[in-house]
Amino acid sequence: MMNRSAKGVTLVELIIAVTLLALLASAILPFSRMTAKRTREIELHRNLRTIRTAIDDYKKAYDKALEQKKIVATLQASGYPKTLELLVEGDDFGGLYGAKRKFLRRIPPDPMNPPQPGQPPQWGMRSYTDQPDATNWGKEDVFDIYSLSEGVAIDGSNYKDW
Repeated sequence: MMNRSAKGVTLVELIIAVTLLALLASAILPFSRMTAKRTREIELHRNLRTIRTAIDDYKKAYDKALEQKKIVATLQASGYPKTLELLVEGDDFGGLYGAKRKFLRRIPPDPMNPPQPGQPPQWGMRSYTDQPDATNWGKEDVFDIYSLSEGVAIDGSNYKDW
């Protein structure tokens, strides 16, 4: 006869407990993947906004330098930075600020298309004269940026269209 007061776990109880834990884990895994993707999407929105704001601020400073006759207008110059690196290196706009004004500390990376270790962040760029949906950069200036990722967002839109 078995003593019912003995403490322990039967094999059936152990199998049921492991099964329940497996079910819970299988439900949590997709949720955690979705959370990670949503976090990267939020970061992409923030990085796009940061760079686009810096591009707009550069254009405003260029226009102010033109207005104050610190620089001379040319037909080829749109007023947008020639490269993204110029936003980090800065520009003095013909002495408008007395020193180089920097618009970014660093170029934020694209979280949906992260750079290789040791490589600079890669973004798709459009010039002022490029079509709004152009995928080849005209290289005159940097008017807009976009993600190079071919991925699809949670809402069904393409990251490259943000």
